[in-house]
Amino acid sequence: MISLSEKAAEQAVKMMRDNDIDPDSDYGLRVGVKAGGCSGMNYVLDIVDSPNDNDRVFNMHGVNVYVDPKSYLYLNGTQVDWQDGMVDAGFKFSNPNAKRSCGCGTSFAV
Repeated sequence: MISLSEKAAEQAVKMMRDNDIDPDSDYGLRVGVKAGGCSGMNYVLDIVDSPNDNDRVFNMHGVNVYVDPKSYLYLNGTQVDWQDGMVDAGFKFSNPNAKRSCGCGTSFAV
């Protein structure tokens, strides 16, 4: 399972509303991974209008979360949080599968 903290869910809803998206629709956060970054894999987070056919679908604090099967292999158990700050504000990933990650926290290796 991929989980969102309350702060991350609140930020996702805010982002949807800022883009005139009804957070009560099928829109949600697509959480995934792609090759790249200084540690080998980058986290990807997008707002999408609906899940794909094979996605794992979760709902956390009223926000839909969609994860493709390949990404789920790397992200199962991950907690997505929101961190405020002047320098490092943004979504933060706590991934129990990561063996190492870069200093900025946007890429990891398994």
